[in-house]
Amino acid sequence: MYWTEILTAVALLLVIEGVLPFVGPERYKQLVAQIAQLSDNQLRAFGLVSMLAGLLLLFLIRSG
Repeated sequence: MYWTEILTAVALLLVIEGVLPFVGPERYKQLVAQIAQLSDNQLRAFGLVSMLAGLLLLFLIRSG
């Protein structure tokens, strides 16, 4: 049961991650170039905020 949910989440992540380069490849290249210019601390902060937002969303979905 748990593996099915984890693999479903990974599959959805791949679908969502693939939308931007599929829809706007030129804009995606610009975005990646801008991300590459960020400092390590900025990337870590963004990653932390992203993880916390995901955990909060997961908590809200699962508790309801």
